[in-house]
Amino acid sequence: MLEHRVDKDDDMANISVNRLDITPVGMQNTEYVERKGIGHPDSLIDGIVDATSVALSKRYIEEFGTILHHNVDKGLVIGGAARVGFGHGAITKRIEVIVTGRAARGTSGRKIDVDEIAKETAAKYLKDNTRFLNIDDEVRIESRIADGSSDLTSIFGRGTGVPLANDTSFGIGFAPFTDTERLVLETEHFLNSKDYKKRMPMVGEDVKVMGMRESGSISLTVAIAFVAQHVKDINAYREYKIKIAQDIVKNARKITQKKVNVHINTGDPEEGGDVYITKTGLSCESGDDGSVGRGNRVNGLITPFRHMSLEAAAGKNPVSHIGKIYNILATQLAQQVAQEYSEIKECDVAVLSQIGKPISEPHNLNMNIITGRSDFEKLSSKARYVAEGYLENIGEFTHNIALGKYGTF
Repeated sequence: MLEHRVDKDDDMANISVNRLDITPVGMQNTEYVERKGIGHPDSLIDGIVDATSVALSKRYIEEFGTILHHNVDKGLVIGGAARVGFGHGAITKRIEVIVTGRAARGTSGRKIDVDEIAKETAAKYLKDNTRFLNIDDEVRIESRIADGSSDLTSIFGRGTGVPLANDTSFGIGFAPFTDTERLVLETEHFLNSKDYKKRMPMVGEDVKVMGMRESGSISLTVAIAFVAQHVKDINAYREYKIKIAQDIVKNARKITQKKVNVHINTGDPEEGGDVYITKTGLSCESGDDGSVGRGNRVNGLITPFRHMSLEAAAGKNPVSHIGKIYNILATQLAQQVAQEYSEIKECDVAVLSQIGKPISEPHNLNMNIITGRSDFEKLSSKARYVAEGYLENIGEFTHNIALGKYGTF
């Protein structure tokens, strides 16, 4: 059952609020949730291109006093080749990183070196987020960023005060997270935390967590690229798998009361042989490729039991690109509404733009909330009020996106 309320006035975008009389995702019988960790090739390229957008935005402000048009939301990690054994490993073919897209190189006769910024940013990002990758000798970084298209650049420059949307698209967000969603996200954070790396240096950065909940039990299937130099033989490898699984279960008790089962590297053969060990702790060292937008959504998860946008948010410009702005806005709005009003069991947000219209005036902002019928009228007004606040302060919001204060994967 759906109850619907629409509020519209001359000065504020169309906002609709619906009460859904359905079972929240966390209370349904089955749920799948996935997270690709920071070292997964899809996450690596997402991180590289988004860091490039932040670096370009900062340089544009320094040089020109404003952010110029750019969308560096295309890119690839092309896997290399490696020779690996217990206790040792070597890269035999370099990993390639290609950053592409469009970006203004300057204005009024003054220019910046966009390609050099992109390459330096990519190298720094890899250095900051991997431990065993030799950037100089094992990676080749290339920038193929072209000049921006004239029509989009024109729209970008036409905004007076409030930028104009450069696309007709939508953003999606939801809150609160279910136990499964929180567990999958926090398990990857736990395994890739500095503290855990100190205790268990054999755990590589390429960690992928797939969660499945059936009723009151959660199964985590975890892929970990073990670091060969810290694994002396097959017995040590097996012992580490057992220890890590125990650590994950122990950490899970802080997050959920549900029963949690952990399975690590289930593709390993039963009787030894080729197990998942790497020189760098990254699968891309040996043929696994990555592409922007194939990984986590802006909330850090892949959630097939939820509404999702297929936009690649990473690398898009933070001033006018709806694929970035509205996905982050919808996520933050849903989280704030769910946090402030505990009567709301679930809040789903969708925000739709029209190309060339102010980003503060979306074509529609829709919120679906799961709550009791008696609470709906009061809560719909409060949810709308929160939404209006985001739209009225869109300038500050996009400025924070430009500074990299919100994650995109």
